[in-house]
Amino acid sequence: MSELDYTAIAARLDRFASVPDSVLKDVVERDGLCFWAFERADIPELTGDDPPDRELARRLCAGCPVIDECLELDLRTTGPDALGVWGAMADTDRRILHMVWQRRRGGEAR
Repeated sequence: MSELDYTAIAARLDRFASVPDSVLKDVVERDGLCFWAFERADIPELTGDDPPDRELARRLCAGCPVIDECLELDLRTTGPDALGVWGAMADTDRRILHMVWQRRRGGEAR
């Protein structure tokens, strides 16, 4: 996989800046594949290695209609501390994205 363009991903999420957390949460819980397509016990564990975790995230979220909403919700509510897959991204990638996303929104990364 080529290097992720964190700036482009953060820019894509700007369209959700004014959407309340509760709305994002409702949409993700209602439409997110991970909430109804998988049994929690069937979801594989992340390894902590970037390439395998990126591939796992891509596979788990393939076809999900709310990937961006999920990613926005995670960046807002958990930020760099979230573990697992959110918005088709492994936690290592989301930590980097969180810093870029915070700068775009006018704040400092926490």
